[in-house]
Amino acid sequence: MATYVLIHGAGSDSWYWHLVIPRLRGRGHEVIAPDLPCEDDSAGLSAYVDLVVEAIGDRRDVVVVAQSLAGFTAPVVCQRVPVDLLVLVAAMVPAPGETAGDWWGNTGVEQARRAADVAAGRDPDAPFDPLSVFLHDLPPDVLDEALRHPPKEESAAFFKEPWPLTAWPDVPTRFLLCRDDRFFPADFQRRVVAERLGITPDEIDGGHLPALSRASDLVECLERFRTESVR
Repeated sequence: MATYVLIHGAGSDSWYWHLVIPRLRGRGHEVIAPDLPCEDDSAGLSAYVDLVVEAIGDRRDVVVVAQSLAGFTAPVVCQRVPVDLLVLVAAMVPAPGETAGDWWGNTGVEQARRAADVAAGRDPDAPFDPLSVFLHDLPPDVLDEALRHPPKEESAAFFKEPWPLTAWPDVPTRFLLCRDDRFFPADFQRRVVAERLGITPDEIDGGHLPALSRASDLVECLERFRTESVR
């Protein structure tokens, strides 16, 4: 069996994975879901990587799963410890030397989001609403719990530290995009993944937070990627 290492996105913590963890453990896997130091404004990318590497220790058969902002952290982890598979879920894909702060302008995500809003009949000039952007497809019971679990402030230092790798790590990589993602629209992700990783992403229905909206479907995808990677 594998060790799944689940890395949450910005302003979050391990609670994000609370529906995924028991499903993976029920299949016999070990699961590690570290809480990143997002509320420590001095903690940059290197601090995030150090924390995840320490949590992995000397484990083997490791599958790293990175949500959203964790797309910056996970590849660096893969340079530090042996990893069998890296899965990016609705994630940011960094370029060498790029900061997470510069990624938005470099990729054109704001323009892509605006175009997607217009195409879907949403007001592109409406105030940012997390309920509409992130939580729109959560089941009612999960939504109620999410609203009682407010987001954290993300470390400003993280967005200033350049991504340190000169190339993508030599580890099998899969990308899972969410077709109904309002934060990183699907067409935008298809383009960025092709340009920066040279691969075709796999796709799943749902919005930006599939571990909350479609936990069972997400686990099925992760298990399929894992079994395909060892053939």
